[in-house]
Amino acid sequence: MTRTLGIIILLALLAACGSSPRSNYYLLTAGVSEAPRGDSPSLGIGPIAIPEYLNRNGMVYSREGNQLRVSSTDRWAEPLESGIKRTLAVNLASQLDTQDIRYYPWSTENAPDYGVSVSLLQLDANHQRALIAAEWRVIQPATGNPIARRIVTLEQPLPGGPLEVEQMAPAYSQLLAQLSRLISGAIEEHLGTGAETRE
Repeated sequence: MTRTLGIIILLALLAACGSSPRSNYYLLTAGVSEAPRGDSPSLGIGPIAIPEYLNRNGMVYSREGNQLRVSSTDRWAEPLESGIKRTLAVNLASQLDTQDIRYYPWSTENAPDYGVSVSLLQLDANHQRALIAAEWRVIQPATGNPIARRIVTLEQPLPGGPLEVEQMAPAYSQLLAQLSRLISGAIEEHLGTGAETRE
């Protein structure tokens, strides 16, 4: 009797495991058409800071009011901080045509020409749009001189109707491409004008 009961429990557990919903994994992607060919300027990427509520595997998005939904089946394929860092690096390398990319922390004896840090304030999606709000900085690490600092909010329209989770990663990727263009524009302006560093 005990053995029969054990088999029944084991079969029930196996059935429960077999009925678990399948997880879907998503990546942020860079908006790049060509690989960079140059070797300057050298870029340092990081640190990247994200809010604690986003620091999880499950994808987070808005519901009504101040409610958030954390998906149990739709997940990031890598930590969100790593995905943002990787995507910004590829975008900026392409936009500035440089293969010299380094990640924070870098050696103080061989600091990059420009350091790019991003503090993510909001990353969200609902049935109408995806949104990113971030503070970004560009400095010259060798001297600590500030080049540019901005707080921006960018939006990407979504098709409408109920939010489909598979829309989020492509929309966030588009927003990171826009953010990258703002950052690369500030670096290009500094390279082109030779202007004194500014806050």
